[in-house]
Amino acid sequence: MKKSLEGLQLLGGIGVSDFRRVGLIVGEASPTEFLFVAEERVPRWEYVLVKSVESIDGEDKEVDVIAQIDRIYSYSMALREDLALDVAEKIIQAGLADSRVIAKARVLGFVYNGVVLQPRRAISPGKEVYLAPEDVLKKFYSYSDEEGLFIGHLITRPSVPVSISVEGFRRHLAILAQTGAGKSYTAGVLLEELLKKGATVVVIDPHADYVFLSRKRDGSRIGRIDVFRTPESTGRYDESQVGRINTYEVKFSDLSVDDIATICGISEKWVRIKNAIQEAINSFEGDYNLDDLIAKLEEIGQSNQDALRALSHIQKLKKLKVFGSATTDIEKLLKPKHITVVDLSGLDDKVSDYVVFKILSDIYEKVEGQQYTYPVFVFIEEAHRFVPNKESTLSKTIIKKIAAEGRKFGIFLVLITQRPYKIDPDALSQCNSQIIMRMTNPEDQKAVRNSSERMSESLLNDLPGLNVGEAVIVGEVTRAPVMVKIRQRETEEGGADIDVVEKLREAVKEAEEEEKSKDEVLRKEVEKIRGIVEM
Repeated sequence: MKKSLEGLQLLGGIGVSDFRRVGLIVGEASPTEFLFVAEERVPRWEYVLVKSVESIDGEDKEVDVIAQIDRIYSYSMALREDLALDVAEKIIQAGLADSRVIAKARVLGFVYNGVVLQPRRAISPGKEVYLAPEDVLKKFYSYSDEEGLFIGHLITRPSVPVSISVEGFRRHLAILAQTGAGKSYTAGVLLEELLKKGATVVVIDPHADYVFLSRKRDGSRIGRIDVFRTPESTGRYDESQVGRINTYEVKFSDLSVDDIATICGISEKWVRIKNAIQEAINSFEGDYNLDDLIAKLEEIGQSNQDALRALSHIQKLKKLKVFGSATTDIEKLLKPKHITVVDLSGLDDKVSDYVVFKILSDIYEKVEGQQYTYPVFVFIEEAHRFVPNKESTLSKTIIKKIAAEGRKFGIFLVLITQRPYKIDPDALSQCNSQIIMRMTNPEDQKAVRNSSERMSESLLNDLPGLNVGEAVIVGEVTRAPVMVKIRQRETEEGGADIDVVEKLREAVKEAEEEEKSKDEVLRKEVEKIRGIVEM
């Protein structure tokens, strides 16, 4: 009787009689999966509940195990695969054909004292399988208002909201999906939720996907969101569309010799070359620019070969058109309850790489030195460009450093990409949580499998079957793997694909107007000629 009451308490007072039975467990069962004969046609990915007994704190207690239907099989004892067609037809005509549905469910766990635990005992065959009640699922996939970020609803249960834990971001997060599956849209939902929680967020935005975060769908504006661009950025959208755009630039004379060496790829071993640069810098009494340094190295190079060697490296900086009259203070980007979008659209890859390197290095220095004491969330869109698998970039070093050490100081990464296999595997494996959307490329699936120990083979096999806007979430941000339909965004999306049909319609209209204009010009010319002839 005691065990029975404890089981009822775990269910929030719901008795077995209130459950809807959908089948019975048959065959072989384990702590991680089981088979059951279905009494009705339950859909794939539906959630079920089985009562089991687990040893907790040294006592056997009845618990409510939640599982998700992974596979569904329909078979017939009478209609075997080795039957001839005419025999099968006679069995059907005689009404002897039978049909049974077997479902395989993967175990997600059971809730005990607010924590999801994994069963250690196999569930017994013959146990009844129930449709998981909505209130149980809500407890399973919810967090407190302070901790939870509302991201969407269960795919099979639109009435069950799903939240993820902001605490889980301490172990970094990756958003992975093929193009068009909704990864940037999902990132936008997370940004909306983090802003509500008071987070400090910096978004690295190569394609202006997030520049409209300050605009709600109803046309109203959200405060505490700023967009920054370099002076050379052409931008995907202009200021009339985005709103006020801030300038991000670096004063060249603010760079140290070590900064210059890092940017130019000058090895620490090349001491004499660095000394030549330092000598040139020391000759300036006040501010100087890149052209001044180049001129000084050319002058020194007449008698110093090391200065000429340094010059060959320094001249590469001509391509980095981000040097201005003043350095943008990183404090302008770091504010409580604030999102900074760094719009890199229209920039050369090398310039984008340097800007990301500079901003992330300044953030790391500021947070590590405890000059900024609030958690900083860094979203990096197109992450494979900045922390690639094989190539070297300036930003790769600082991103990997943040991935490995940033959590100790309060910097949390969100890596977003449609090409997981192109990302440095060390950086990706540091993302202990993943939001994975539709993905069909085998190489990308392999990269996901290698980077996440929580991504089971069955979940991996589900990825091609996801629709746009649907995702599998695993890791520290959720109590158990969950399949979710991402909620509608409150803000406008900058990275949506163009409406091809509408654009083609506009093209046809423009072409027709152009033809009409030409015909009108021709008509007037003909009339003019006729007038002259008649005269």
